[in-house]
Amino acid sequence: MAIIGAILFSTKAIVAKLLYRYQLDAVTVIAFRMLFSLPVFACVAIWQARRHPKLDAIDRWRLLLLGLLGYYLSSFLDFLGLQFISAGLERLILFLTPSFVLTIHVIWFKRRVRSIEFLSLGLAYLGIVLVFMHDLSFLGTSVVLGSGLVLGSAIAYASYLILSGEMVARIGPLRLVSYAMCVSSIACLLQFVLLKPLSTLVQPQVVLSLSFVNAIVCTVFPVFLTMFAIQRIGAATASQAGMIGPVSTLILGVFILNEPISGWQIVGSCLVMIGMYLLSKK
Repeated sequence: MAIIGAILFSTKAIVAKLLYRYQLDAVTVIAFRMLFSLPVFACVAIWQARRHPKLDAIDRWRLLLLGLLGYYLSSFLDFLGLQFISAGLERLILFLTPSFVLTIHVIWFKRRVRSIEFLSLGLAYLGIVLVFMHDLSFLGTSVVLGSGLVLGSAIAYASYLILSGEMVARIGPLRLVSYAMCVSSIACLLQFVLLKPLSTLVQPQVVLSLSFVNAIVCTVFPVFLTMFAIQRIGAATASQAGMIGPVSTLILGVFILNEPISGWQIVGSCLVMIGMYLLSKK
């Protein structure tokens, strides 16, 4: 379940790149994604609300913040950045999220860094530089903007993970994710209504089909598959199984999007995954 969830979630970048070929922008792509996934998360949220006592006012405000930070801001920056960089580079930058969690702990909580963690960070960031230089040679300076946006997405999600740590243990992952996704979905749809005419919702059948796949197959399914996997094998093992994600994105990018690949890109991807694997080890 962890491996399938990682592959499906990574496929999101491939589907988004396909949607951009139909002259859609990030605001519209993410609005369709949330429009199709909101009913599922809303049903789960209602089911969870009936099974548990009401949240107090402080927890409701925290969930509002987590939904806006972890799934709205992070997703929007991610889809925005995908307009400028390859799907492979996007997935590798997001794969660095554990390193940003560590960095925030070091800066904010004065946590000490072990030597193995320095080594893992060095390998991972060297790998990112290699892949970044590869994309820069093919796609030009727009890669800088796109990488910066996806980097912001990873930092936003790392902040979400840190802030949600206490709440997920107290109210449960299913309840937290379903509530936060509802907040995020409403925010994305409000953003669309404010920035785009409603006529934009009229799209060809292929756009609607791809958007449905993006919402259900690449969002709803991996969220629950990963959650069920964590319950059975633990978060550490599930995160290591998730290392298949960047590999699957790289392969799908070559065969579906015809993205160029080089030996340096393969080396860089391997360095990133080795670095994050070392960071996940106790």
